[in-house]
Amino acid sequence: MIEFFNVLLVIFLILSALAVERTKDLLSAVIIFGAYSFMMAVVWLLLRSPDVALTEAAIGAGVTTLLFVGLVSRTRRWE
Repeated sequence: MIEFFNVLLVIFLILSALAVERTKDLLSAVIIFGAYSFMMAVVWLLLRSPDVALTEAAIGAGVTTLLFVGLVSRTRRWE
């Protein structure tokens, strides 16, 4: 069961990375990137590295996403 969950996490990470690269809407790309960072924090937690997971959640999914949303709000959303 846990192997199936790990495979699902990896598939989600690959698909979200491809979705960020493919999307034209910048806000959508930022939201998908935030979900990617959050799932990476879950992966780090499953790998029993809570310090890296906490850093990824705080910086990757939290601060970086907020900074990107602020940046997108100051520009045009479409590339």
